[in-house]
Amino acid sequence: MTFPVQRPRRLRKSELLRDLVCETRLGTKNLIYPLFVCPGSSVRKEVAAMPGVFQQSADRIVEDCREAEDLGIPGVILFGLPESKDARGASSLAQNGVVQRAIEAIRGAKLHLLVITDVCLCEYTDHGHCGVIENGEVANDPTLEILSEQALSHARAGADIVAPSDMMDGRVGAIRGKLDGNGFADVPILSYAAKYCSGFYGPFREAADSVPQFGDRRSYQMDPGNAREALKEVALDLEEGADMVMVKPALPYLDIVRQVKDEFRVPVAAYNVSGEYCMVKAASKNGWLDEKRVVIEILTGIRRAGADFILTYHAKEAARWLK
Repeated sequence: MTFPVQRPRRLRKSELLRDLVCETRLGTKNLIYPLFVCPGSSVRKEVAAMPGVFQQSADRIVEDCREAEDLGIPGVILFGLPESKDARGASSLAQNGVVQRAIEAIRGAKLHLLVITDVCLCEYTDHGHCGVIENGEVANDPTLEILSEQALSHARAGADIVAPSDMMDGRVGAIRGKLDGNGFADVPILSYAAKYCSGFYGPFREAADSVPQFGDRRSYQMDPGNAREALKEVALDLEEGADMVMVKPALPYLDIVRQVKDEFRVPVAAYNVSGEYCMVKAASKNGWLDEKRVVIEILTGIRRAGADFILTYHAKEAARWLK
């Protein structure tokens, strides 16, 4: 033989053949669409740093959700921009809070859509941190009761899944206990289990109005250099009752997504965050990238790394392209 018997190109000859042997499938069912809920009615304000992403009142959120449903996207995740803020994020617990009202509006529209809610305090506190401040520091244990009450208020409003993103130690156990003790044992917890202290969150903080007023979040979000710690965080959250876990951000941490999937064999989400979204948008606007091709490639790569589903601001665009 003067040439190898194996010729991988044989299986790349046509689109039908390539589809037949494709190892990783990306579909609309793998996408979750993030939404930012604000007070008022008929409000739809584009986020300057995130083209195509809006701060919206509950009525406009319903319209966006209806479009997502029509595109075959299975779920949305809601982030709230409250009418008022204080040091403890009390407005996050209100029965008539922005997220609670949005959940009820989506439920009232009878949409076939999973409603996931972000459980955290950074959008609701006047200092912008994810927990209660005591002596100039984010206090872990006093924060847990507020987070668990927030999760309960979301469940009472009709949330399908609650997703704590604060990175306080023990918050999954506190939320699980609060939900179970109040008749919501069937509400799953999607834990932001491995959430890194990342430079890719900047545009989100504009969208959610959650920029810290002092310091940063290094004392509770993970160091980008740590991988073993991510596995420890995931293990702890699963022991406390998490049903699904998330890695955030996605692109710089695909190795973590793969390690988590291989180690634990549970449903794994990855968050294709605001900075990742904006890089593609900016480059495509300047003609430097083919947006459609790059977005599908990125999302496929996140799936290939092991993510069962992806939270992404590209969700509606990707759904249209995939169709």
